[in-house]
Amino acid sequence: MKILITGAKGFVGRNLCAALRNIKEGKDRRFPELTIDAIYEYDIDSTPEELDNYCRDCDFVFNLAGVNRPKDQSEFMQGNFGFASTLLNTLKKYGNHCPVMLSSSQQASLTGRFGNSEYGRSKKAGEDLFLQYEQEFLQADNLRDLKESAKSAGLSPRVLIYRFPNLFGKWCRPNYNSAVATFCNAFANDLPYTVNDPSVELELLYIDDLVDEMIACLEGEENHCEFDGLDVLPQENGKYCYVQTTHKATLGEIVELLKSFAQQPKTLMIPEIPANSFAKKLYSTYLSYLPKEKVAFPLKMNIDERGSFTELVHTLNAGQVSINISKPGITKGQHWHNTKFEQFIVVHGHGLIQQRKISSPDEPVLEWEVSGDHIQAVHMLPGYTHNIINLSDTEDLVTVMYCNEIFDPNHPDTFYEPV
Repeated sequence: MKILITGAKGFVGRNLCAALRNIKEGKDRRFPELTIDAIYEYDIDSTPEELDNYCRDCDFVFNLAGVNRPKDQSEFMQGNFGFASTLLNTLKKYGNHCPVMLSSSQQASLTGRFGNSEYGRSKKAGEDLFLQYEQEFLQADNLRDLKESAKSAGLSPRVLIYRFPNLFGKWCRPNYNSAVATFCNAFANDLPYTVNDPSVELELLYIDDLVDEMIACLEGEENHCEFDGLDVLPQENGKYCYVQTTHKATLGEIVELLKSFAQQPKTLMIPEIPANSFAKKLYSTYLSYLPKEKVAFPLKMNIDERGSFTELVHTLNAGQVSINISKPGITKGQHWHNTKFEQFIVVHGHGLIQQRKISSPDEPVLEWEVSGDHIQAVHMLPGYTHNIINLSDTEDLVTVMYCNEIFDPNHPDTFYEPV
């Protein structure tokens, strides 16, 4: 399959092209039935000759080209409707009736706050043009043979129109047409920001979810719908398409999440990011805006003659992870817990872990010889005093330590007793 992407250097285009290259080069193996032979990337700096060549040869078109922030309102119609017309006329010129996807917007509904949107009118005009293009093909008697040959070649005249809500994700330009990108960039770079009304709710579509739907289009598995204003009505034969997974959040909620993300280097607190949640996607987006000087940050090392102990990350509900370094011959630990539990994972060096049940002094001491050459996790059992001994005369012993709770100096649940 040869795929043409217009607007290839835009936010959606860059992400889609990267995903398609991964499939083409065999790096993404989720789509074994999808073979990509060529990716034609067209943008504002491409030539009319390139568009001609691509339209002659392609098997699928993603039309992502458009104007979002023109200097003059009239440029909306020229950039959104005008280029759509050029694209379709070029496909007609070569009799290429491959499937064509159109990137439209919720503003094309021309309802509610979008009722007087010049941008929305230009997008609606583009939609109507695409629908007319499809109807002309389906109704033209003199194209019967062409339609049959196109059908047999798997090139049915599908027009796929998507009305996207607010988009966000890596590579989205801040201070342009995405509030999420603007806020992420502001918090990542310590820039001022303004929230006029924190209660305003946005419907948000994450770029990876959008790209997954675009790839589904290539396999003929797009999701169809109709629209009632801004409301999506899933319909198997609807004239529009949509991405099933979107999120709703207020501006205030977005800003509060970003505040917590920005504090992570100080608090070490990893935010709650359940699978497929908005928070998880927003956190990944926020990280993509960090400047180099913030990508790495120092951790507090608690150092003494025995070695060091450094907390790495905290979590809201699942405790913390730390790194412990013991000098040669050093014993650490020698304490027990009532409820707190830990795991010790030696990743470098040679050591011995010992545990003794404090309520039964006659029971034998439990021992595990551990090494970075054979990594294993050892539970520190509640009610057992425990230690870890560096058996090497020359090497440090490096241990990753998980604890199910963040240390609370007012309730440490840690009691000294030698093994």
